[in-house]
Amino acid sequence: MDKIFSHRTNWPLSSNRITQTLDRLKKENIAVIDLTESNPTRCGFAYPSERILRPLASDKNLRYEPQPQGSLEAREAVACYYKSQGITVLAEQIFLTASTSEAYSYLFRLLADAGEEVLFPRPSYPLFQFLGDLNDVTLRYYLLEHTDRWRINFNSLEKMAGPKTKAVVLVNPNNPTGSFIFKDELDSLNGICQRKNIAIVSDEVFWDYALTPAPPGKSVRASLAGNRETLTFALGGLSKTLALPQMKLSWIIVSGPEKLASEACQRLEMIADTYLSVNTPVQNAVPEWLSRKEEFQTPVKQRIGDNLRFLEEAVKTTKCQLLKPEGGWYAVLRIPLNKISEEEFILQLLEKEHVFVHPGYFFDFDPFDGPVTGPLRVNPERSRRVDEEGFLVVSLLPPADDFRKGIEKILQRIARVP
Repeated sequence: MDKIFSHRTNWPLSSNRITQTLDRLKKENIAVIDLTESNPTRCGFAYPSERILRPLASDKNLRYEPQPQGSLEAREAVACYYKSQGITVLAEQIFLTASTSEAYSYLFRLLADAGEEVLFPRPSYPLFQFLGDLNDVTLRYYLLEHTDRWRINFNSLEKMAGPKTKAVVLVNPNNPTGSFIFKDELDSLNGICQRKNIAIVSDEVFWDYALTPAPPGKSVRASLAGNRETLTFALGGLSKTLALPQMKLSWIIVSGPEKLASEACQRLEMIADTYLSVNTPVQNAVPEWLSRKEEFQTPVKQRIGDNLRFLEEAVKTTKCQLLKPEGGWYAVLRIPLNKISEEEFILQLLEKEHVFVHPGYFFDFDPFDGPVTGPLRVNPERSRRVDEEGFLVVSLLPPADDFRKGIEKILQRIARVP
């Protein structure tokens, strides 16, 4: 029977012990403080509902005028959003998609044939493996390393870029490390990509959510929207920019050497014309929504800033270390484990404290050896690995009372580690 299905969807379908425990607690009606919540619509924000819904009632939404790149008015609104940040982007450089995941699929289809390679950062979000599988590309990984801050290990990146490598993906700021790319790092990246003849995909969905000033002595944070040195695709979308994941709209901004960027746009137009996936009402609404971005973003920025400041103070006298993020919605804690696995620690938090956080191995924080290639899915052997230290990843979005109570319970549990 299994021969009827493609190999690309041959994923492990059974749930892991953490998910099983969480499901059991929910069935037993035991309240769990969820510090993994990344959906802003479930985090108690007061949305300006009338201003969000009003443009969706326009009569313009009854007309269908398909355009492969998306409506000109919507693309001009995205260009104005960048202009407000001092970044020049033209409407003709912009392609609208229904989601960032769809944007990745378009770009994988544009750049890579089956079996060719795309480089991703490590640690990073595990969704990428599934996107790679669905688009028949091989994922290889370059390292992010932490010293005073997270930064790209360029030796690792250049080593991993082989003859089959077609693109390198940045997440700027990274999820979950929260690290931005700075101008001097972009110069190094452009140099490698030019020598290796590979494109850049910069996922900048969290760009607006800077959490800390630039480190002393560093150059400015670098958005890759408009990067002219290398064929580049910068990604953004309403899911994070306006904290509206239900309003399915994202975008690709194409830039680079003129001839390459022009051909990329022509080919992308054919791909987009094949799907025409972006719905009309959201395209008609996005100019008004983006013009009010501060109204959407301010409560989120306040929440994540307050939660991060609480977390900084809370860990100062503990055994754990906050690997302070520069941006985004997440924070990473390095914790002592004393010969138990991250999975066992997470299970203890669930069973004893009724607090749910992500283990570091979910994002591939734990040490590894050998070639930096292969899947990053949750691997039972990795989850049971026993080390001196581990990592926890927490969302900064939950309401302050829940966040503080959850963090206090985590730190109390850590304090009991011998």
